[in-house]
Amino acid sequence: MLGPGATIAGPAADELRNSSLPDTAVDRLTTNFLKTELELGRCLRHPAEGSCECDLYLTCATFVTTPEYVLRLRALREVEQTLATDAAPRSWDRGVERHRCTSDRIDELLVELGQPARSEASADSFRA
Repeated sequence: MLGPGATIAGPAADELRNSSLPDTAVDRLTTNFLKTELELGRCLRHPAEGSCECDLYLTCATFVTTPEYVLRLRALREVEQTLATDAAPRSWDRGVERHRCTSDRIDELLVELGQPARSEASADSFRA
């Protein structure tokens, strides 16, 4: 849940942290935030704009995520890394680039949230 001092990440996070949003935008977010939940975070679009159908939400200017999505972010990161690894020997260079960029973006979000890319448990099993 977002509240004062909440840990957030994403393109819209700086505006929220710096209180540079107009009061009307803050009021709108307060009343509509839960209505716009996405797989890995929330969209800050105004409800009149319609629901977000953007598949590029990790880089969308109105996307924000919170620590409650860390496990999902880590899981998607692992999928993207697996897909990049699978694409490399097939010489699918654009696929490798796309999956690595997505993985890197998730790493950035996790850093912004103050979270490691892997949980200690998964890091230990990775080393085994």
